[in-house]
Amino acid sequence: MSDDGSIDTSATCGTTTTKEIVFSSDAVPPLSVFSQAVKSKGHVYVSGCIGCDSQYLIVEGGIQAQTRAALENISKVLAASGSGLQHAVKVTIYLVHMARDFLPMNEIYEQFFTRETFPARTCVGVSALPMGAFIEIDCIAEIPDTKSP
Repeated sequence: MSDDGSIDTSATCGTTTTKEIVFSSDAVPPLSVFSQAVKSKGHVYVSGCIGCDSQYLIVEGGIQAQTRAALENISKVLAASGSGLQHAVKVTIYLVHMARDFLPMNEIYEQFFTRETFPARTCVGVSALPMGAFIEIDCIAEIPDTKSP
């Protein structure tokens, strides 16, 4: 790994690609088996976030509180990447209780985006999520070009 966090995979993969691991001390720390996010080729890929605090305890308040916590965490990781929710191009949401939680989840989700910045989205019903969470959200966002014209 270089000083800037990028990884040259040419020796192990046979091709040269670089990716940069993203870490935000403001966000929920990642477990040992994944990164909070990875930057590659102008995009940032944020790992799935559940509605928990920095001690990995599910926040109280049901689906709306968990949705808010997950999106706030994603926002922090995106900020550390030089991006933000307004640059999200794809969001995937996993819900344990689709019929019960879809509408109340959307009430909170809409607070984090404007109609002009809604990303593409998929919402999938699942049988279970880590730590008993009701929701997990991941996303892909663009990293805006900050170079002056």
